[in-house]
Amino acid sequence: MKTLITSALPYANGPLHLGHLAGAYLPADIFARYQRLMGKELLWVCGSDEHGAAITLRAKKEGIDPREIIDKYHALNKRSFEELGISFDYYHRTSELLHHETSQAFFLKLLEQGDQFEVKTTEQYYDAEAEQFLADRYIKGTCPNCGSDQAFGDQCENCGKDLSPTELINPVSTISGAKPELRETKHWFFRLDRHEEWLKEWIKTGKVDGVQRHDPKDWKKHVTGQCMSWLDGGLHARSITRDLDWGIPVPVEGADGKVFYVWFDAPIGYISATKQWALENGTDWEEWWKGDDSRLVHFIGKDNIVFHCIVFPAMLKAHGDYNLPENVPANQFLNFEGDKFSKSRGWGIELHEYLETFKDFENGKDAIRWALIRNMPENQDADFTWDGFTEYYDKDLADKLGNFFNRVTVLTHKYFEGAVPQVSDSEALTQVQGKVAEAVHTIGAHIDAYRFKDAAVAFVELASFGNTYLQDAAPWSLYKADPNDPVIAETMFVSIQIAAALAITATPFIPFAAERLRSALNQSPATNGDWALSLASISDGQPLLAAGHVLGQAGVLFPKIEDRKDDSRKQIIEGERAKMVAALAAKAAVTSATASSSPGDGPEEREAFKAECTFEDFLKLDLRTATILTAELVKKSNKLLHLTIDLGVEQRSVVSGIAKHFAPEDIIGKHVCCVVNLAPRKMAGVLSEAMILMAEDGEGKLAFVSPPAGLGNGWTVR
Repeated sequence: MKTLITSALPYANGPLHLGHLAGAYLPADIFARYQRLMGKELLWVCGSDEHGAAITLRAKKEGIDPREIIDKYHALNKRSFEELGISFDYYHRTSELLHHETSQAFFLKLLEQGDQFEVKTTEQYYDAEAEQFLADRYIKGTCPNCGSDQAFGDQCENCGKDLSPTELINPVSTISGAKPELRETKHWFFRLDRHEEWLKEWIKTGKVDGVQRHDPKDWKKHVTGQCMSWLDGGLHARSITRDLDWGIPVPVEGADGKVFYVWFDAPIGYISATKQWALENGTDWEEWWKGDDSRLVHFIGKDNIVFHCIVFPAMLKAHGDYNLPENVPANQFLNFEGDKFSKSRGWGIELHEYLETFKDFENGKDAIRWALIRNMPENQDADFTWDGFTEYYDKDLADKLGNFFNRVTVLTHKYFEGAVPQVSDSEALTQVQGKVAEAVHTIGAHIDAYRFKDAAVAFVELASFGNTYLQDAAPWSLYKADPNDPVIAETMFVSIQIAAALAITATPFIPFAAERLRSALNQSPATNGDWALSLASISDGQPLLAAGHVLGQAGVLFPKIEDRKDDSRKQIIEGERAKMVAALAAKAAVTSATASSSPGDGPEEREAFKAECTFEDFLKLDLRTATILTAELVKKSNKLLHLTIDLGVEQRSVVSGIAKHFAPEDIIGKHVCCVVNLAPRKMAGVLSEAMILMAEDGEGKLAFVSPPAGLGNGWTVR
């Protein structure tokens, strides 16, 4: 079958960071490269999402045309993808005329059916000073769910709750700062509610109209779970138009000033990208979207599950003829050193910055690919750390893969002048070749099933097997005893075949290094179908590299980061750690500057700073928000209070020496910060499982260190 894969269109109002890469693009690249190596017919499309309120909002603030923003970030992100080896077949733009025409035609086809839309006149916020209706992202206010005063009109980014602008408390326009007023406006609503029943059946059983479209067991549990949560809550008609001056105009009478909501036109971008690719390659785009011999797979992050598993499939089925996705292997989120990526706080790594910083780091592109693959957030959120980056590179790539290749090429040149030796069939040889064939098959099977971390582990295990085999056989010892011992030739022959298997299976994961591996074996770069041919050969007992083939030289393929003789690579990592420390210091400075202080409470009256600790020491602390549920005096103590705190997912007992400062009844319901990973201990016979954080002034008066109002329990404090 043909395989059409898509990756979520990155929004062209800013650069990509490593979390984006781990979510939707690196897994798709592994999958696409593997399918091509298996000789499969595959098309992978993506492109920049260039409409929507966020872009116009930024353009207004900067006093520039939206086109300047999208041109800048389209070029930046496209170049970053290319440099990292993300192998799209076509990278399009939603600002292109073909996409506008495709989106409008799609809408008109749905409109012709007469029952897919309803037009409603609703009240929407209007900024009288700016003289325009406000899109959801142009409105800020207080979240009715958590109390954050930084909620947007479509979502509170603090608690994650989906909102409508009229739910906000004290809304203001982000354009002028004025309080908006409600005015009537007309919009088109897609009747998503009409698709609820068949969507439930499709998600649960994989069937549509009695036809099996996918196997639900192949879908990730968190994908199915999020879909069913929406479906069980009942679907409602969703507005697909907005009052904006940047976007795709709605092509019907009475729609002046209306454009399509970005989440209506963005997924249609996959179709327009396919059309553009087909035009440039003289082929039929419909074969990929409508053919019985084609399947569709969406690679996304978990924040886009609903749109790709409910909204877009409903649009496709309503239109008719289109294939529905066979799978949507959405990844969860990647954090950075224990916290969310945040551009405003300087926390995280943007892809273009990584590529610039690591341009002189040998294997830098493959190093970040490998670290992200080994820690990919496939079924739960994951955390990128520089310690992990170093460990995965040094232990997997340098110690196992690179070391094996170096030994194989050096010993082959030493014993056989670099040529693959001639050997006779033996039971031992057959057994080892069988293990190699099984490993190559297993790696591919994991990739086929979207288990990319498991595939990477199986790849490393094959390299470990090669090292162990070579070490146990010890041809250097045999050579000392008898240079003509036939076991030497058999050992090197087998080791070379393992190396050749590693060179082909490395390609989806570390494509740049894979070319160097193949060069070390004097092979040309891998081409479409090579994995399938290699698997067939070794499964039939045929060598990947025949006797007489002359190898190249591997040398040190992966210079280590933790190297006693050369710390140049480590210095780059340390530079990144220094940026982290600076970001934490900046955050602390902002917190300190915004905190109130009492008159006369100057630095000279405060407790002296404690001795310096390392960043690693700081990261060991697990600080969380909590609420005090109960408080009572500890018997036979005039200093201790016994508290029960709510951490969101559990309650804990805490003993705190604050009885002389606070009456128990006065602190019930107090929102606090606490350390939750201290070893439990008994104080006055009462178990304490956490420690409340307090601030103390120069006179010994205590105050609770409290999070902002409305923040939930169990949130991490950074």
